[in-house]
Amino acid sequence: MDLNSLKHTKKQLSNDGMVLVLNTGAIISPEAEAMLQALHSRSIGGINSHLEVLAKKGPENFMANFYVGYGHKSIGDCGTVTIFIEGVSMLAAKAIQDWPLYSGQEASTRYIDFANQPFVDPKSTKQSKEILEKWRAFYMKGLEKLGEELPKRFPRGENEDEKIYTKAIKARAFDIMRSFLPSGATTNLAWHTNLRQAADHIMRLRHHPLKEVVNIAEKLEELLLETFPSSFGHKRYESTEEFNKYWMQKEYYYTNKKSPDFSLSRNAIDKKILSKYKKILEKRPAKTEIPKEVAEAGQVQFEFLLDFGSFRDIQRHRAVIQRMPLVTTEHGFGEWYLEELPKDLEKEALTLLKTQKQETKKLKLSKADEQYYIPMGYKLPNKLVGSIPHIVYLSELRCTRFVHPTLRSVAIKIAETLRKKFKNEGLVIHGDKDHDRFDINRGKHDIVAKN
Repeated sequence: MDLNSLKHTKKQLSNDGMVLVLNTGAIISPEAEAMLQALHSRSIGGINSHLEVLAKKGPENFMANFYVGYGHKSIGDCGTVTIFIEGVSMLAAKAIQDWPLYSGQEASTRYIDFANQPFVDPKSTKQSKEILEKWRAFYMKGLEKLGEELPKRFPRGENEDEKIYTKAIKARAFDIMRSFLPSGATTNLAWHTNLRQAADHIMRLRHHPLKEVVNIAEKLEELLLETFPSSFGHKRYESTEEFNKYWMQKEYYYTNKKSPDFSLSRNAIDKKILSKYKKILEKRPAKTEIPKEVAEAGQVQFEFLLDFGSFRDIQRHRAVIQRMPLVTTEHGFGEWYLEELPKDLEKEALTLLKTQKQETKKLKLSKADEQYYIPMGYKLPNKLVGSIPHIVYLSELRCTRFVHPTLRSVAIKIAETLRKKFKNEGLVIHGDKDHDRFDINRGKHDIVAKN
């Protein structure tokens, strides 16, 4: 098959970004695949007979009569699609990924060249552009300075590979300076989803507080309707649309002016039930998940402050419930980022943070739109709810020395809290026992072509 002959459906976004639905060239399309499974659930004729029906009628004719008309959402679970979304803000990327069953990937701030990367600028004035460009200028200056400073702070060992060491140094610099990138910096992401989940999530996204996200949702729906005409274009119910609009506009973003630095704010674990699994919990080896059945013991809730840069990482854990924090300057800038800067640059950063905050306020934007101009290093209130299996998985994965330090510190606190609270019930936490240190193995965390 000639890959150049594949016709992918795509649309441009209002801010020059793009949305593309991938055509894999499959002879049996996602809709046809869903149709075959639907047929299989209603007939004992066997798959071969269903394939004959598919060949004779074609997927479009059958789906038009049975898929949407039948109205059974589970059929939409049987066909999948991959969507590529490019040139959208970090804020929009998080909105698309704010879905329990999201699967996909997003570009890392370590591998994007922000020297010329566009920033989403909803105000689009001379003043707003100047604010964004000042963040870019300081980001680039910081990378250059740290490129000189970090090798002195972390000299290469005798047996350490020079290429991997250089990558690790760059990764450390990116991890520090990402904090000064505005949340309106653009990124790319991929979303692999089934047809049902795509429709359900878009139903929410079209009422998002950000116009950028609404635009993406509209283009997504147009694309998917064009690509899968029998699976989209569902009837809209006014009462449902009004409800989604109400809660998305009023309650979507999470704020808490009195958020603790870290707290186990709710413990709803039934220790008697948890004790039934004591032997299982005690015997569990490292890098092994706790059986999902243990979740019947209940949930815990943690509240903490975490910068938006690291929230982007912890949000990947879909099994726990997390609120989307509103990006503000209310809780201060992450101390770790400032402490990692050379002293002269730290002083310059503090002055910049102060003046940029004042200039952003002068734009007189809504709280939602103001987020585009606020850098990702500001601490935000976070709320995380989950069962023992899911929270333990998160804390163990995120407390290793390869995780960004601001997220790692939270993960370690979660792990230590769980260990203290439930050690008598047999809970063992397999954490990374190595102290925070510079490890060149971070330079291996890349995807590269083999020679």
